[in-house]
Amino acid sequence: MADLTVLVAARDEEGSIGRTVAALRAAFPDADVLVADDGSRDRTAPVAEEAGARVIRLPRLGKGQALALAEREAGPGTLLLCDADLEGDLAPLVETDADLTVAAFRERQGGGFGIAKRAARALVRACSGFEAREPLSGQRSLSPAARAACFPTAPGFGCEVRMTIDAAREGLEIEEVELPLSHRPTGRDARGFAHRARQLLDALLACGPLAENHRGLRLPLLGWVFATREPVVTAIGLADDLVAGPARGIRGHLRAGMTTGTLKALAIPLYGLARTRSLSGALLVALSANFLNQLDTRPGRTLKAYFTVAPLVRAPLLPAVLVAPYDLREMTMLGDAGSNALGALLGLSSVDRFTGRGRKLAIAALAGLNLLGETRSLGELIERTPWLSRFDQMGRV
Repeated sequence: MADLTVLVAARDEEGSIGRTVAALRAAFPDADVLVADDGSRDRTAPVAEEAGARVIRLPRLGKGQALALAEREAGPGTLLLCDADLEGDLAPLVETDADLTVAAFRERQGGGFGIAKRAARALVRACSGFEAREPLSGQRSLSPAARAACFPTAPGFGCEVRMTIDAAREGLEIEEVELPLSHRPTGRDARGFAHRARQLLDALLACGPLAENHRGLRLPLLGWVFATREPVVTAIGLADDLVAGPARGIRGHLRAGMTTGTLKALAIPLYGLARTRSLSGALLVALSANFLNQLDTRPGRTLKAYFTVAPLVRAPLLPAVLVAPYDLREMTMLGDAGSNALGALLGLSSVDRFTGRGRKLAIAALAGLNLLGETRSLGELIERTPWLSRFDQMGRV
């Protein structure tokens, strides 16, 4: 097939990638074999190139992100996904008329007790109505219509589960084909159980609300976890995440009329007023929430601001600590739900810490920062300021 691209996501697969690429080139001589090297620390990339693949070198982000970024380098047409340690013939996958064709292994190899797979099946069924036999299989053929529906993929090992859900929701034809394939099995040991636990967690996150970040990666919105500490503001922000239009900034929302952003701009100050029973308290809550929301344009940026100020006002740290690794590694996004909730936590905590002149100074400082964010790009300002830029980059992939 002249319009076929074979896409292989690989990380630290020096020992198997050469054989896999050679077999794919033999089976599909006219195809473009593209290897997405997910930050390998061994010779995966040069071995793949020596075997005849075109390699896209990427930072260590995870399988779903690697597929999403590399797919942009693929030509139009059918896309065949393949794991880096696969052995067997995938030609039947591209010979069907289905939009999404998934390989089912004829013989089970390794694995645990089937918990992750059963959970993935239940998630696909609950989210799309499709009964999947192999929801976690990485061997898949996608028509152009399926590519448009499924890319960018969900992050990590949740990419296959969400791919099936997206295709089913679009009404595309899905077919599962049993094939005599083999790959390196995961055993019933600590490493194998850790891998399957990660699969399950990634699948759960992939089935929730997703949004695209600054790189066009499609990530789960994880701000809802802050509902345990600040349910009202989290719910207001989540509504903006799920149904927001193109308007940005307070001025943009006010010009657009009644939007979820306008609702948020009114509801959060009223909530702050109800919680603090003072106008100054309402201003602190609203301004803090909006400022941290303005910062949420790059991984970890909002959380770093929160960690800097939280000890000074005795705001809770544990929820932010738990989310930080996922946010910094671009596995999830805070979204409006998370950034507004963190800002509200800072504002409410500062009400108890600041009184009189101190509260007025805090309000003035926050008002100035909010105004700056409305008139200039805070992101560009951070990136042009050397010490802020270095702090901003800390901990990112």
